Amino acid sequence: MNLILDEWERLNLTDTLTACREVVDDADFPTVRRWREFGGKTVGHFQVYFPEEIVHAAGLLPVKVRGAMIEPQHADSRFGSYLCSIMKSSLELALDNRLPLDMFVSHPICDAARNLAAVWGRNVSYPCQILYLPQNANSAFAADYLRHEYDRMRRSIEDLAGRAVTDDDLRRSVEVFNENRRLIRALYAVKRDRPWLVGLDEVYVLVALGGLVPREEHNALLHRILPLIEARSAHPQDRVRVVFEGGFCEQPPIDLLRVIGQSCYVVDDDLMIGLRWITADVLCEGDPLAALASAYLEHSSYSPVQHDLRKPKERMLEERMRASGATAAILTAAKMCEPGLEEQVSYAHDLDERNVPYFVSEFEQNMTSFDHLEIQLETFVERLLFAT
Repeated sequence: MNLILDEWERLNLTDTLTACREVVDDADFPTVRRWREFGGKTVGHFQVYFPEEIVHAAGLLPVKVRGAMIEPQHADSRFGSYLCSIMKSSLELALDNRLPLDMFVSHPICDAARNLAAVWGRNVSYPCQILYLPQNANSAFAADYLRHEYDRMRRSIEDLAGRAVTDDDLRRSVEVFNENRRLIRALYAVKRDRPWLVGLDEVYVLVALGGLVPREEHNALLHRILPLIEARSAHPQDRVRVVFEGGFCEQPPIDLLRVIGQSCYVVDDDLMIGLRWITADVLCEGDPLAALASAYLEHSSYSPVQHDLRKPKERMLEERMRASGATAAILTAAKMCEPGLEEQVSYAHDLDERNVPYFVSEFEQNMTSFDHLEIQLETFVERLLFAT
């Protein structure tokens, strides 16, 4: 059963990318609705990371809740005024019945998100949960704690699914998601090594789509589309190679990403990092929940909402730039995002000390005008090009 669109296998690359973008942009979540029309149940999970394998193993559809480009009509009365857009637009999706869910899971990644599940739960009829990821990732007890937290989540998912989620179920799901992460890494490798073949906005759409469809179908799509991207006849241009930092939670508008990609080669980023959080295959032998917990702690990326002394953010950004061959950085943050704005300052200080050029900006999920930012970015890029 294809949920992306009918007979997408027969479309050319351009039409496939267009169809994928339409799905990602659609605030009425057609793939989620179609899944439910066939009798399936859905579990929505808020940013940043969630072990989707547990939901998948129960035969349910994990849905990445990342807000939408809509104006809140009801959510404003449930939250304070000074709050990031993703919080309000995500809740608005539930209040407007745009996003049909059977369960919602949030994480205490910031002061606002700490209350999201409680506010959400007071306004819907289905259960809302909080997944408590380790606050001290360096503790000797972190992995065991997280394994038990995952097991608690498994029991909640079993209640919703009306069936047991066995270790074998989890191992099969781990294999599916391992394949998915390998394919996404291959896509990012193309963007890193041959960025003229695929745009920043195109990569974003292809990754974000994974949070809206069954992973098996996402895998099939990526298997088909990767060779088409690599076969493009585009040629390299004289552009600055940069990394984009600041898209770990609230997501920039896709059109903004397209504008940025027209000015420079974005060879790495932290967009939708939760879907790419685990950086190596999760072990399929032994206890699958313990393997997932270990992967979260030991084989994972970084973000402002995970506190791990082994991953100082400035050094992690430096490594991201080194590994991708970037010579400059775009430091962004969502408006009203305290974790993002705090890290932006730390990154800027570190880049100043290392004499690395960077561009600073803010964004909002539902912004539609980028003219001023585009002019500033073009000026920044031209200054770098003429300096060399």
